[in-house]
Amino acid sequence: MSQQSTVSTRPASPLRRLLATSGRFLAVGALSSVIEIGSFNALLWLGWGAVWAKVGATAIATVNAYFGNRQWAFGSRAHRGRTAELMLFLVANAACLGLGVALVWAGDALVAQATGQPAGPLVINLVNILSIGLTTLARFVLYHWVVFPVGPKPAVDEKTTTAA
Repeated sequence: MSQQSTVSTRPASPLRRLLATSGRFLAVGALSSVIEIGSFNALLWLGWGAVWAKVGATAIATVNAYFGNRQWAFGSRAHRGRTAELMLFLVANAACLGLGVALVWAGDALVAQATGQPAGPLVINLVNILSIGLTTLARFVLYHWVVFPVGPKPAVDEKTTTAA
């Protein structure tokens, strides 16, 4: 009795590819978030203000995010050249950093205004986590359609890949 393969040879649907890419992006983002939250708290502990701690922590986490997203989450996509891609990545992350900093600043200011005293570490961390969630959505949109867009992979030259 022969056994037939159950593996489908049909290409994945666009929705399935988007979900797979989203899952990888979220895994990289989860690790980057842990790095960002840990760095944020370390910088607060070192005496940095909430806004500067957000800037520093985001910069630290961005290094992990670039390599994880380029090599794994969007690794199957065509490369446009390391310099151009890195510049787009940095611009996208600068925009998201601006959004995140604005959210942390606004949350800190709103709590201070409402309570008459500076926000404590718990509230600042809740505001920071909210800012990470919102900027994650913005990053996915920017990475998916701008930084690492879908395009044809460069053709592999068979002459250079086959042994003589």
